[in-house]
Amino acid sequence: MNIKEKDNLYIAGTYSRFPVDLTTGKGSVVKDSDGNEYIDMATGIAVNTFGYADDEWIKAVTAQLSCLQHTSNLYYSEPCADLAEVLCGRTGMKKVFFSNSGAEANECAIKVARKYAAEKKGPEYNTIITLKNSFHGRTITTLAATGQEVFHKDFLPLTEGFVYCEANNCEELEQLVKSGKIAAVMFETVQGEGGVLPLEQKFVDKIFELAEKYDILTVADEVQTGNGRTGKLYSYMNYNVLPDIFSTAKGLGGGLPIGATLLGEKVKDVLTAGSHGSTFGGNPVACAGALSIINRIDDGMLDGVRKKSEYIINMLKKAPGIKSISGKGLMLGIETARDTGEVIEECRKRGVLVIRAKNRVRLLPALNIPDELLERAVKVIADVCS
Repeated sequence: MNIKEKDNLYIAGTYSRFPVDLTTGKGSVVKDSDGNEYIDMATGIAVNTFGYADDEWIKAVTAQLSCLQHTSNLYYSEPCADLAEVLCGRTGMKKVFFSNSGAEANECAIKVARKYAAEKKGPEYNTIITLKNSFHGRTITTLAATGQEVFHKDFLPLTEGFVYCEANNCEELEQLVKSGKIAAVMFETVQGEGGVLPLEQKFVDKIFELAEKYDILTVADEVQTGNGRTGKLYSYMNYNVLPDIFSTAKGLGGGLPIGATLLGEKVKDVLTAGSHGSTFGGNPVACAGALSIINRIDDGMLDGVRKKSEYIINMLKKAPGIKSISGKGLMLGIETARDTGEVIEECRKRGVLVIRAKNRVRLLPALNIPDELLERAVKVIADVCS
């Protein structure tokens, strides 16, 4: 059996895979088993922050592998502590809980929000407002937090205690805050799986105004938007706000699984010994890799992300067959006149890998993709769309 036949026989059929088996990669170029090369404009869905086989990342991960590949959280480990220090130092947050994925990071954020509200205002203050069209993960609770019924229907009953607000609807948000026992408002500043749609500044301002007025927590989901993806270290920084809690994952590890939930001043001491935990959370190898990533996302890198974003938008907004472009930084969604699936397939045949976000073509290239490769990829996308 070849790899595709073996996959179809033995792996649960949860993914509609493209007919490509990837074998090797370097930077923003990846090869399949037939020797075909592709410019990767998706990076494992915003995971491979600096592309494939990044030399500095490999060096950091390999060095840690030769020391300790794992130690339980019953003991201290240097990479875990160092990464927490860097994350807090660069964001103004106070404490970090490490896990293994975005869904787990969001589960932690939800638990912290509910525990804080229960202790401060009473256990009935357990409802969390999230946004319609959001996506927060695939566990039963993060599915409940996700404001899209399509993800709910096969897994009912979901965890109770979530209500959904239309994104950018300030009046509906205020009504929901006033009408229930609200613990927190949870939001993505750019709805990734929902179509790469940014929130409006006035709506984000309203979230924080209401949070202060009614003493509720703000929770930013930075799983996909974080770690330089939108041109700021974390996307909430585009809006000049500081949430009480934010979650991140994906690009933080550069290719290894890691999640992080960052806790601000209000909630820094909510989690106490035994109140939460993770076997693999804070794994020293994953943390060593994450340190090599986060330490290189400096002002120069972020400026480069914004410039690359501007180039993509300027080149594609005038291209025939492109109706609109949404998103921030190197997290962009392209609405095309042509069927989205056809565009993705034709791009693949012409050596460019892109993915979907609802009815849009989604672009999530490496933050350091070389300009020459970016120009080639954008030209292919423009040609295919026209």
